[in-house]
Amino acid sequence: MGSTAVALHRHDPPAPSLSFIAALAVYDTLVPHLANPHALSLKWPNDVLLGNAKLAGILLERVGDTAVIGIGVNLASAPALPDRAVGDWRSVGPALDRDTFARDLARSFDRELGRWRQFGLEPILGRWLAAAHPLGSPLSVHAGNGASVSGEFAGLEADGALRLRLADGTVRVIHAGDVTVQGT
Repeated sequence: MGSTAVALHRHDPPAPSLSFIAALAVYDTLVPHLANPHALSLKWPNDVLLGNAKLAGILLERVGDTAVIGIGVNLASAPALPDRAVGDWRSVGPALDRDTFARDLARSFDRELGRWRQFGLEPILGRWLAAAHPLGSPLSVHAGNGASVSGEFAGLEADGALRLRLADGTVRVIHAGDVTVQGT
């Protein structure tokens, strides 16, 4: 869809949490166009799922005091990927005009950025949790080094890190990794 740059201010919440506001902006832009809004959900930390398929993703990169946020949304088609289900908007409804969607997404992102700066991260994470896969969902997390761990979604830490309840009942805090909602 596009990219935007956010100048980071001294009193802003942590820059990595911009992924949550970007995901909420995409979610809030898409939901009004769905007959069944429950078909859309958020996956930690920055994917938007349509049913069990990835519809949108967000990438962040920090350069000095600027965060660059890239947002991709499969409005017209989706790539075939061997390791995950990927969906496109046309499978659920009439095509969305790209330019109108981009304008609406920019407005939604601007609104979320203002909330992030004014109210901090806590209400953003609460809203994100309300739109995410349910607590207790089985997840697998794959680290960059090839290691993986499975458990149940146990919520988020105050900084947005993933809480994963392991089979023995302990909770592991995950700061980075590729998450798969098992059964998808």
